Amino acid sequence: MSIETIMNTSPVIPVMVIDKVENAVPLAKALVGGGLKVLEITLRTDAALESIREIKAAVPEAIVGAGTVINTATLDQALAAGSEFIVTPGTTPGLVDAALSNGVQLLPGVNTPTEAMTLLEKGISALKFFPAEAAGGVPMLKSIGGPLPQISFCPTGGVNPNNAREYLALKNVACVGGSWMAPANLVAEGKWEEIQHLAAEAATLG
Repeated sequence: MSIETIMNTSPVIPVMVIDKVENAVPLAKALVGGGLKVLEITLRTDAALESIREIKAAVPEAIVGAGTVINTATLDQALAAGSEFIVTPGTTPGLVDAALSNGVQLLPGVNTPTEAMTLLEKGISALKFFPAEAAGGVPMLKSIGGPLPQISFCPTGGVNPNNAREYLALKNVACVGGSWMAPANLVAEGKWEEIQHLAAEAATLG
């Protein structure tokens, strides 16, 4: 499955920070049950890699990727855990080359036209725009879309239910990334029905 297909599967990609492995599968089931099949598990916790493995085994309908991949070591770990796609907060030549050589479905992070053009030269036209709000938000993406209409973005960072539709209305935005449908307090309390409800609301944004 190409990264473009993954980005167009649902309007929102949940950005998941999982502190306890036992929460991974019920959280994934709640999000998928709400209509969000593409899941990004960030490699920010010790539970992340095992969470990817467990979700892959228990929730086959989910498309599971790893986020916060920052170097070749975390890339290798994410791929060994079974990640179907890779998301990075920024881009380095070494990381991009390693991903391309592995045939990985990559969603690399950028926030300037120069970074976007550099990746376009490598044949990469699906990009994460991060940190979206801090980097200029909707006006910035509109401006980039003029000279670089062939690039498709997933804005992440400061995207929420109040501004998601504005991002998704842009021609060069395929989806957005966010964590609002799986807030830490609901995850910690195991309120999976509430999370599924929030996911269902997010799934209607596109």
